[in-house]
Amino acid sequence: MKMLPRTPLALALMASACLSHAQSLHLDSQVVTATRTNQSIAANLAAVTVIDRADIERLQATDALDLLRRTPSVSIVNNGGPGKSSSIGIRGTNSDHVLVLIDGVRIGSVTSGNAALQNLPMEQIERIEIVRGPRSSLYGSEAIGGVIQIFTRQGSKGDPKPWASVTTGSRNHLAGSAGVAGGFGNAWYNLGVSSLSTRGIDARPGRGDPDNDGYRELSANLKAGYRFANGLEIDGHVLETHSSNDFDSGFKANSDSVLKTHGLNARFAPLDPWRVTLQAARSEDKSDNFNGSNFTSRFDTRRDSFGWQNDIDLAPGQVLTLGYDHLIDEVSSSTDYSKGRRTNKGYYAQYLGQRGIHEWQLGLRHDDNQQHGDHTTGNIGYGISLTDSLQLVGSYGTAFKAPTFNQLYFPGFGNPDIKEETSRNYELGLRGQHDWGTWAVNVFRNEVEDLIASVNLGGGVWLAENVDKAVIKGIELELAGHWWGWDVASNLTLQDPSNRSKRANQGDLLARRAEQLFNLDVDRRFGRIGVGASLHAEGRRWDNAANTTDLHGYNTVDLRAEYWFSQQWRVQARISNLFDTDYETAASYQQQGRAGYLTVRYQML
Repeated sequence: MKMLPRTPLALALMASACLSHAQSLHLDSQVVTATRTNQSIAANLAAVTVIDRADIERLQATDALDLLRRTPSVSIVNNGGPGKSSSIGIRGTNSDHVLVLIDGVRIGSVTSGNAALQNLPMEQIERIEIVRGPRSSLYGSEAIGGVIQIFTRQGSKGDPKPWASVTTGSRNHLAGSAGVAGGFGNAWYNLGVSSLSTRGIDARPGRGDPDNDGYRELSANLKAGYRFANGLEIDGHVLETHSSNDFDSGFKANSDSVLKTHGLNARFAPLDPWRVTLQAARSEDKSDNFNGSNFTSRFDTRRDSFGWQNDIDLAPGQVLTLGYDHLIDEVSSSTDYSKGRRTNKGYYAQYLGQRGIHEWQLGLRHDDNQQHGDHTTGNIGYGISLTDSLQLVGSYGTAFKAPTFNQLYFPGFGNPDIKEETSRNYELGLRGQHDWGTWAVNVFRNEVEDLIASVNLGGGVWLAENVDKAVIKGIELELAGHWWGWDVASNLTLQDPSNRSKRANQGDLLARRAEQLFNLDVDRRFGRIGVGASLHAEGRRWDNAANTTDLHGYNTVDLRAEYWFSQQWRVQARISNLFDTDYETAASYQQQGRAGYLTVRYQML
């Protein structure tokens, strides 16, 4: 994966800095998540990581979580292997402090607050952008720790170009995918299907049913667009994933889930300097849960959204963005929620500028939530090129997270009087580029107030209340380069995710957050042969807020290789967790040991 230089001076070096074998990230590549506009890598002030399709195939990851944990400050908690309930945190924040988008569509359960990233089909993903740091000034609720945006595969003009892959591996792992992309005239399209089946592992040895807990997944993705002669562009996309997940709950239990996103976009320019984007979208997160053959619960959640964005060029290098978001969250469930619907209206403005050695980003947003009333957030970022190879960047941002339906209305637990969680984030970065490679150092401090926690009222009664405060301090170090024929990318995160509440756990570490995270990827190409290795390491963490249940630190090593028979055909092999490391990211839930995979890929160029 490529750690993106964000200075105007980085262009010369980017061509040699740890680019993937199959294709390089072009110097004029655009990122959109950090600013909601197309902005070149060189002009971006945010801490951003991009994973493209070539990276996904080169790294041979079997799920999105395996990809994401390789990025700075990203921590994954998984409950027992492929497809199991998982959560993701950025810079020590909670899992529901990370906003997740698919093709610009907000996803995630409105009851639990988590996005089902473990159910995303790998073969339908074209690109992932990870923005670290608050972005509520652009997106509203949830973007306290950062934003993850997944872009599905997109077609291109020209004759149909089919693609396909088949993977077999340990524990009866079998995956397949096929699709076609192309276009005609001013139209383009991409259609793809994929499936995955694995018997998995025994997620909780010694507890519940002793059998392996399998996972099955079937997904389809359609994306198409058309550009009219007058410049109007219309595109639509549909992603649907159906999955079945076995897990231990005293005896064999099962959950059938559906993840859907639908979106329609229109783009046009009423005047030369004025670009308008309209979006209508829906995402759905559904699950039916069973104990044995007995139905236990149903949670169907839906998020409908409408967006209107205006980008206005004020002068060369200066863009003003004005926009409006309308969001409707709904839940239909076998559980009786006192309220099942709420709306949120968001108005935002952003000013991006660049002049000489100076760059800046100013953002402001006002949200009117049906449940909580008004909330205003802002962001200011500034960068200055100190020399031809050095840039200094600083930023300050505020963010908030609206309570979930569970925290508000779940019978016996929800509290309709709780407030939203809020944060203030300070960040300072120094980035450099040299003949030998690129590097970056980011220092951050995030102060989170009114954290929502479960409070024991006695008698087995728990209630959601705003009781906690956290201060998360940290430093991120990134290094990428090309040495002695090898592409190398590494990152190290050192953080102090501290509980600052006035309760008994004051001064303890936040649960399930490691203080140290490290990643190293090395790759090399020998003609038709590509080889590589990855190291992922995490320090000790605690499973509970009282810091009494220890989860030991661990490291895993992956090896990979591929052979290109032709430009279209190749075979790949991967060994994950080479040394069969035994570890847990949640107490009593084991992780997968050593596993091997063999993949055959075809891609018409």
